[in-house]
Amino acid sequence: MIYLDSNSTTQIDPAVVESMLPYLSGHWENPSSPNQGGRLVRRALEAAREQLASLLNAKSSEVIFTSGGTEGCNAVIESARTLLPHRMRLVVGATEHPAVMEPAMRWSRCEGELSVIPVDEEGRLNLEELKSVLTLGDTALVSIMWANNETGVLAPMREIVETCHEFGALIHSDAVQVCGKEQIDLKSVRLDFLTLSGHKFHAPKGVGVLFVSDRVRFNPFILGGGQEGGLRSGTENVASIIGLGKAAEFSAQHLGGETHGMIAEMRDAFERHILHHLPGTRAHGAGAPRLINTSNLYFPGIDSAGLLILLDEKGIACSAGSACHSSALHPSATLKAMGVSREEAGSTLRFSFSRFNTLSETLSAADQVCKLASKLRRLSDEDSGPVRMTA
Repeated sequence: MIYLDSNSTTQIDPAVVESMLPYLSGHWENPSSPNQGGRLVRRALEAAREQLASLLNAKSSEVIFTSGGTEGCNAVIESARTLLPHRMRLVVGATEHPAVMEPAMRWSRCEGELSVIPVDEEGRLNLEELKSVLTLGDTALVSIMWANNETGVLAPMREIVETCHEFGALIHSDAVQVCGKEQIDLKSVRLDFLTLSGHKFHAPKGVGVLFVSDRVRFNPFILGGGQEGGLRSGTENVASIIGLGKAAEFSAQHLGGETHGMIAEMRDAFERHILHHLPGTRAHGAGAPRLINTSNLYFPGIDSAGLLILLDEKGIACSAGSACHSSALHPSATLKAMGVSREEAGSTLRFSFSRFNTLSETLSAADQVCKLASKLRRLSDEDSGPVRMTA
C-alpha cells in the first residue's frame, strides 16, 4: 500500500511502539499509586510531559494529557462557557473541525452568541472580520484552527493571538494538524489554550495534549480522581503517553531539517506531475501558506468517490474531505466556506504525506492518479456527466 492519508492518521513510528512496550508488560502499575512501581511509572509519565513541553516551548505544568484533540476542544469551550457566563460571545473560523464547530453550535443553542469568521477562496481567515466582531469585555473565547485538516492552509496565528488579546478575549487553537509539521513556540505565540492529537504525528490513537497557559483559569471538563493536577481526572493512559513523548522528541528533531524538506519535495513533485498531466486540475489553497504535506486536488468532471475506490483497489490510500466525522462521504464544509461549489467539492480528493513516504512511491502514486482519472474522465465524457461509483 502507498499510504497518502496521513492527515487522517499517521503510521506509528516503530521506535514509539518500542518505547511503549515496557509499560504494557513489566511496568503496568498505576502512576497514582504510592508504591515503588507506581512511583517509577509516575517518573516516566512526567518525563513524557517534559518532552511535550519542550516541543511546544511551554512549561510542563501547562501540559495536560487527554484522549485527543476532540476532548481538548470540547473541554476548552465548556470551560469558557462556565467560567465566563457574563461574556456571551464565542468566535470560531468557518473552516473549523467538527470538534470545535459542533460544541460551538451547542453554545448558540444555550443562548450564547456565536460569530463565524469567513475565509476567502484560498481558505485564508478574514482578519478584518475577526476584528469587527470583537468588542472589549464581550467575547469569552476565540477558537481558530492553526492548520486546516483538508487543505493544509495555515492561519496567521501570531496576528490572531495579538488581536484577541487586544480585545481581552481568550484564544484557543486546534493545532492537531500543525504539530510535528511546523514549529510551535508558545513563548512567542502566546495562545491561552492549544489542543493536540498523538496519532497525527506518529504516536498512538487515543492520546493527546491540552495546553492550558498558566496565565488563565480553566474549569475541568472531566471530574473524578483529580489526576493531571486536578484538571483532567481519570487514570492516565500511561503506555500511550510514553509513546506520545517519544513521538514529540522525534518531531522536534525533524522540524525544519532534511526530513522536513523531503516531505515538501514529495508533495510538490506529486502536484506538479498531476497538474501537468491532467489539464484543469487545481490545488485548493495553493495560493495561501499551507502545510508542506497536504494536497487537496480538484479533478474536473470526475466523481471523487469513484476515483477513491479505484485508487484503493490499486493500493493507494487517500481521502475525500475529512476522515474524522465518520466513514461516510460528506460534503466538505471547508470547501463550501471557501466558495467551492458542491459539484466541485464532489470532484476533490485529499492526499497527505509523512516522513514514512518516499519520492519514488509518491511519483508512482501520481502516475496512477493520472491514469485512473483519465479513465474516469473518458467515461464521463461518453456519458455526458461524471460517472458515479459506489463501493
